[in-house]
Amino acid sequence: MLMNRIEKAAIDNAGRRALQRHYEIPKLLQLAGGPLPPGAHAVEIGCGPGYGTRLILDGFRAAQVDALDLDPGMIDKARRRLSRHHPDRTRLAVGDATDLRSAFGAADGSYDAAFDFAIIHHIPNWRAALAEIARVLKPGGLFVFEEVTAHALARPSYRLLFDHPTEDRFSAAQFLPELHRHGLTVRDACTRISGDYLFGVAERRA
Repeated sequence: MLMNRIEKAAIDNAGRRALQRHYEIPKLLQLAGGPLPPGAHAVEIGCGPGYGTRLILDGFRAAQVDALDLDPGMIDKARRRLSRHHPDRTRLAVGDATDLRSAFGAADGSYDAAFDFAIIHHIPNWRAALAEIARVLKPGGLFVFEEVTAHALARPSYRLLFDHPTEDRFSAAQFLPELHRHGLTVRDACTRISGDYLFGVAERRA
């Protein structure tokens, strides 16, 4: 589900970038136990304007990142941003997070890591997105995620300003067991602001 105009502005500004760089990425690095192994190939779903992609390269030290978004305009922004930072280490595509084979030709076990910076709650069939992430991860590969839960989406501010799927929203207590059902073992996870936000890292089982 595409973001509306207000949410696009909310994710593409200096304040959001500072929050990602100074709080979210350090927290996720802590949960992951540090950067990715040398030579790691990662995929990012819903890359938006590409700032998170850059942090995967610089903070998590991925060697290569494939990043996709449903919105062609966001992919154009990401391409412009990343052309100034490691253009030879990124591959961008317009595509659906539930079908990485169409976007990148991703076979089973293609990636060492997958990243979700608050995108899965936008996907009506979020369980299919988790299944696809599990499919493309190598055994031992990491799924690094931060998510917005149903508790936050029910707040008046979210309902007024943003557009999200109205059916089958998930809480942290629903999201984490679903990871396990798709072969992903949660290594560490935590919630923030009364359960509104979920941060975590899961590992693909052999």
